[in-house]
Amino acid sequence: MPLSKRNRLISRLFCSVFLAGVLSGLAGSASAAPAAADSATSPARPRIGLVLSGGGARGYAHLGVLQALEKMHIPIDYVAATSMGAVVGGLYASGLSVDELDRILTGTNLSDIAFDRNERADLPQSQREDDYQYPIGLSAGYGDGKLKLPAGLVQGNNLLALLQNWTPQLPANISFDKLPTPFRAVATDLGSGAEVVLSQGSLPRAIRASMAVPGLFAPLKLDGRTLVDGGLVRNLPVSLARSMGADIIIAVNIATDLQDPSTLESPTAVAQQMVTILIQQNVKHEIDTLKQQDVLIEPNLGDLSFADFSRGKDGVKAGYDAAERQSAKLAALALPPQQWKEYLAARSGGGPVLAQDTHIDAIEIRSNGQVPAAVVRRALDVKEGDFYNPVALNKDVARLATNGDFKSVTQELVTENGRNVLKVDADDKSWGPHFLLFGLGVSNNFDGRGDFNLQIGHRLPWLTESGLEWRNDAVLGSKQASLHTELRQPIWNTVGLYVAPYAEYGRRHIDLYTDEGAVTSKTVPVTAYRVDTTRVGVDLGIPIGRLGEFRAGVNYQWLTAAPAYNLPTEFANLIGVDTIFDKFRINQPVVRAQLTIDQLDDPLFPRKGYYLSAVSNIGLGGAANSYSDAQGKALWAGSRGRNTVNLALEAAGTYGNETNDASGNGGLGFSLGGFQHLSAYAPDQFNGNYLLYGRLTYLRDMPELNLPGLRNTVLGTSLEMGDIWQTREAFGTGSYKKSASVFLGGSSFLGPLYFGAAIAPRGVWNLYLQLGRVF
Repeated sequence: MPLSKRNRLISRLFCSVFLAGVLSGLAGSASAAPAAADSATSPARPRIGLVLSGGGARGYAHLGVLQALEKMHIPIDYVAATSMGAVVGGLYASGLSVDELDRILTGTNLSDIAFDRNERADLPQSQREDDYQYPIGLSAGYGDGKLKLPAGLVQGNNLLALLQNWTPQLPANISFDKLPTPFRAVATDLGSGAEVVLSQGSLPRAIRASMAVPGLFAPLKLDGRTLVDGGLVRNLPVSLARSMGADIIIAVNIATDLQDPSTLESPTAVAQQMVTILIQQNVKHEIDTLKQQDVLIEPNLGDLSFADFSRGKDGVKAGYDAAERQSAKLAALALPPQQWKEYLAARSGGGPVLAQDTHIDAIEIRSNGQVPAAVVRRALDVKEGDFYNPVALNKDVARLATNGDFKSVTQELVTENGRNVLKVDADDKSWGPHFLLFGLGVSNNFDGRGDFNLQIGHRLPWLTESGLEWRNDAVLGSKQASLHTELRQPIWNTVGLYVAPYAEYGRRHIDLYTDEGAVTSKTVPVTAYRVDTTRVGVDLGIPIGRLGEFRAGVNYQWLTAAPAYNLPTEFANLIGVDTIFDKFRINQPVVRAQLTIDQLDDPLFPRKGYYLSAVSNIGLGGAANSYSDAQGKALWAGSRGRNTVNLALEAAGTYGNETNDASGNGGLGFSLGGFQHLSAYAPDQFNGNYLLYGRLTYLRDMPELNLPGLRNTVLGTSLEMGDIWQTREAFGTGSYKKSASVFLGGSSFLGPLYFGAAIAPRGVWNLYLQLGRVF
C-alpha cells in the first residue's frame, strides 16, 4: 500500500477514535452529573453528600447549615441522616426549600409536638377529669399477671402526623432515591442491635423510626422489625452517604458533649452519659473516614440541650456561623449562578407526587386490640371515592389518639395494584388492659401537724364491644378515706354520652374549733367529727362538645356523724345539755346534677382558660330526715408573657331540715382554711352551712431559677377573702376573713409543689409546704 494512502487511513482512523472518545466522555459526564445540575453545557462536578447527625433540639443547627450552604450556592446530591438530622434532612430531601423549612421548623413548637403535648381543651372530658384528679404523670398498667409501663414516655403520634402534613404530596410506598434529593435514614433494630438503613416506604415513618430515642420515644414497628434511634449504631452516617455515590462529604456533627462526672447526680444522668459515650464512639469512627476534600462542621451549641426546643433560633444561628467558618473550603463546591438556578428548579419539580385530586379507592382499618375496627371507622370523616386529604385525616386520627383508648393511631395512602388504599392502624396501649392512675397530696404547717392523701385510680375499658368501662377511685389519707366504683356504658354510639351506675363509701374526720373569733393558725381543735357517707345511684352523662359534660341522676344516701371525743354526760348535765357535741344520722333519696366545664390549659399551673364546677343535691327524704346542698367553683386564668393572673370564686350552701340554726348535716357541710383557701389558717379550720370565697393570684414564670426536681418554676402571691356561716339568715353578714401569701412553686414528678408564707389580720401567720393540686 502506498505510504500516502496508508497515512490517510491512519489519520481517518485516529480522527474516528478521537471523536468517539470525545462523544463517549461527554455522555459519561452527562450521566454522572446529578439531575439537579444537568445541562448540555455544564461540566462534570463532584457529587456532594450531606450528612446530618442526631442531637434532639440541637438539630436546629442543621437548618442554619442549610441556610449557609444555599447562600453559597452549594448543591446537595444526597442526604444521609440520623434522628433529628433525619427530620431536617428528610424534609429537605422531600423537596421543601430552605425558606419553607425555616418557616415550619421555627414557627412550630416542636417541644409540644415531640413530647405529644396536646391542647388540653381538645381532650375528651374523661381524660381531663383524670388529668385534674391525678397529677402524677406516670402511665402504668397491669396485665398478664404483672405490672407494666409504656415502652417510651412519648408515643410520637403528633410528630408522625406533623411530618405527614408537611409532606402530603408523597405516596407512602416510594423509593427514597426518587425524592428530589436521594435520602437515607438510619435506625437501630431493637431485637438484634443491627443498623437498619431506611431507603423506601413512608418517609414520615422512616424519620419517626430514626429518632425513637430509647426510654423517651416509643419504638416504631416497621416491616416486621422494632426500630429505635439510629444514633446507637451510626449517629453520623458518613460511610452511608459515600455508598450512595457521594464524592465529597459535608458532615454536620451536633452530638451532645460528655458531662463532667461530678455533675452526674442521678442514675438517669449516669445512664444518659453512658449512651452519649456509645454515640461519641461511633461518631469518632465515622469522622476518621473523612478525606481531605471532605468538610466537617461542628457548631458551637454551648449549653443548648437535647430537649431545649424553645431555643431553636440559637441553634439555627450556631449552625449558620459554623458553616460560615468553613466558607473558604466550601467555596470550591459552589455553582455558577445559572447552574444554581437550574439546580433549584430541578429540586422543586422533581420526585414522585400524589395528584391533588387523588381518590381513595379502598379503606383498610387495622385495630390491634380490644377496640373494634368499627369504632375507628366511625371516627373517620372519609369514605371510598373521596379525595385524599392528609391534613383533615390527621385531625380525625388525632381525636382518636387522644381519647385514651390507643397507644397510637396512624394513617397513610399506599398504591397497591393500581389502587389507592388508605390504611389506618390503631394500636391499643400495650401496658393494659388495666390502667392505673396516681395522685399525692401533702401539707405541712411546720407546727407538728400535717395531712396527706394518696389517690389511686383504676380504669378497665372495653369490657364489651359496646365500650363498657369499669372505673375505680380510692383515696387514703390522714383525715379521709373513700372508694368510688362505677360502670360507664356508652349509648347510641355517641362519643361521651353514657349511663353510669355507681356505689361509693367515704369517711372523713372534720376538726371542730371553738369560737372562731379567737381562732388563729395555731388554735387546737376541741373535737373532731367522723362523718361516714354511703351512696348508691345511677347517672346519665351528657357531653357538652369538648367544653365539658353535664351529669345527672338519682342516688340513695346514708350519712352518719359522731364526735371523736366528748365531754362526760355527767358534766354536760351540769350545764343543761345531754352532750356537748351531738350525733346525727340521715338516710335519704337524692336527685343529683353536676355541670363541669374545663378549658384550662394546665390543671396544675393554668396560664389560660377557665374552669367551672356546679353541683346540686336535692334531698327527697322526710321533713326530719333530709337536707339539700349546692356548691359552685370557678377559676379563670390569663397570661401575658411571663405573667399570669388567676381569679377563683367559690360559693356553697346547705339547706333543708334546719333545726336550732343548723342544717341536717350538723353544720359540717363546707370548710375554709389551708393553702389557697385562706392560707394563713389551718386546713379546714372553719366549718359551716354557707360559704363565700374569692382569691386573686399572680404568678411570675421563673425559667432562670433551676430548682432540683422542679420545672415551670413560678413565684406567686395571692390575696384571699371569704367566710363561713351556719344559718341562711346570717349568710353574707359580718366582716370577711382575709389572708395574703407569697410562695415559690413548680411542677414536680409527684404534682405541684409550693413553699410559702401567709399572714392575716390580728397577727395570724402561717408557713406551709404543699404538694398536690390546689386549683
